[in-house]
Amino acid sequence: MTRRRFFAPPGAFNFSKHLVTLTADEARHLREVLRLKPGDEVSVFDGAGREFRATVVQARRESAELELQDEIVPARPESPLRITLAVALLKGDKFDLVVQKATELGVYKIVPLITRHADIKLRDAGDAEKRVARWQRIALEGAKQSGRAVVPEVALPAALQDTFSESCFLFSERGGHELRQINANEVTAIIGSEGGWSDEELEQARAAGVQIVTLGGRILRAETAAITAAAVLQHRFGDLK
Repeated sequence: MTRRRFFAPPGAFNFSKHLVTLTADEARHLREVLRLKPGDEVSVFDGAGREFRATVVQARRESAELELQDEIVPARPESPLRITLAVALLKGDKFDLVVQKATELGVYKIVPLITRHADIKLRDAGDAEKRVARWQRIALEGAKQSGRAVVPEVALPAALQDTFSESCFLFSERGGHELRQINANEVTAIIGSEGGWSDEELEQARAAGVQIVTLGGRILRAETAAITAAAVLQHRFGDLK
């Protein structure tokens, strides 16, 4: 039987009393959509990798209390490769799609990028926080759907140079080479916008020691490139067979 899975942040767990509390959307889904009652069995995960078998104790309109039974193996294991996917801000629902599919593909962290040719410009800090909150909800739903017990973090938008790290790949249609073997269990994949990278951004990456790679001869849309990069990295170095 498919697990009826719910999410609760680590702070919602009271291990001394063997209880966990669901609130807001999770509690309403349990009570009003699935119509679960006291005694029904569910599973609950904390977004940080742990999952538990539990039974419903009580379900109110805005909260539900579950009794923890025992820790269980998450429905789907995490990849040994921890991928940070840094993607230029994309317009419309394209970034939503990237977050959803990257979560399903096992990406560990998603960073929206402020780049020269980004499709959208943020108005202010409030605009950034509102967008990130939306993307974090999409990541949570993606984790629930795909059986992960880890919910990827969606970071606040960052400048390109702030994402450079020792094991870092910048995907580009020009000036790149084929993806080579890596000797690390954490990588950052950087994807540009529809407008690509400026010459200055490519030079910044090279100066920082970032590997510039290509996905082949065809020109991909930015959202396609982001999803493909995550899939290729998981296939080559992670757990996607």
